[in-house]
Amino acid sequence: MKYAIAIDVGGTRIKYALVNRSGAIEYESIKAVNASGEHPQVTDSLKQIVADLQNRAAAANGSVVGVGIGVPSIVDQGVVLFANNLPELNDVNLESLINNFSQLPVYVANDADLMGLGEVRYGTSEDISDAVFLTVGTGIGGALILNKQLYGGYKHRGGELGHIIIDHLGVPCSCGARGCLEAYASVTALTNQYRDLLIAAKKPLPAVVDGQYVFNRYLASEKEAVAALQQHVGYLAAGIVSLIHVFAPQRVIIGGGISEAGDAYIDPIRQRVYASAMKESSCFTRIVAASRGNKAGFLGAATLVFG
Repeated sequence: MKYAIAIDVGGTRIKYALVNRSGAIEYESIKAVNASGEHPQVTDSLKQIVADLQNRAAAANGSVVGVGIGVPSIVDQGVVLFANNLPELNDVNLESLINNFSQLPVYVANDADLMGLGEVRYGTSEDISDAVFLTVGTGIGGALILNKQLYGGYKHRGGELGHIIIDHLGVPCSCGARGCLEAYASVTALTNQYRDLLIAAKKPLPAVVDGQYVFNRYLASEKEAVAALQQHVGYLAAGIVSLIHVFAPQRVIIGGGISEAGDAYIDPIRQRVYASAMKESSCFTRIVAASRGNKAGFLGAATLVFG
């Protein structure tokens, strides 16, 4: 059996797996790292993971054909750039480093891109070529798969789907611009709006408010949660309509923890989108929830290896 070593690097932990060409997972695990220290903990951890998975492949009477790695940063020709949460990796040619250690082909790409690729390749049984992937959480990330290939613009500087502008005079965004989709339709924006509505209604604030809490209160028909969720859906749908008009994808795939609510969350978004989108652009587009959860990142990394 031929395997890919598939790795999804985060700011505090690394998810990794041994994956075959069909997407079946032979082994998976998580390793915590402290990425803020001077000691090269992230690169040391990556080397340990690669060596461990090579041994596990051999024990399963298989062999490793390559290593795929997702990182939360821009990657240009194997070099990790602007790795704000992983300063140890900044300006490091991660492909060369791991190749020299393992003597295997190594492929490195942005983690959100790989989540989208993993969802398209292994999250649906249908053979599709064009998709927009959005992950809705603390912020909004995403990926474009066009003609079955990741597309990130010139030197991978694009694909910032959470930073399309939906209100040019709008609220400030963390990126420095105003009116970004992320500033209005992220889970952070949803929970902030819900708190504001509770304060305006002079109702007590819960100790912890996250997306799941707001959605549960929405299902219970709480007035403030319904208003906050409807606003969230409206803004997110506006962004999706724009993406459909530009790319006319076969699928818009929505990920992030809130998407795990399934059709109860996705259906209102669909209704808003199809009511506004140009029919000639949206006629082949289906809007669906992501299905691979936190495995999508390393499954996308495996796709880099197998092609």
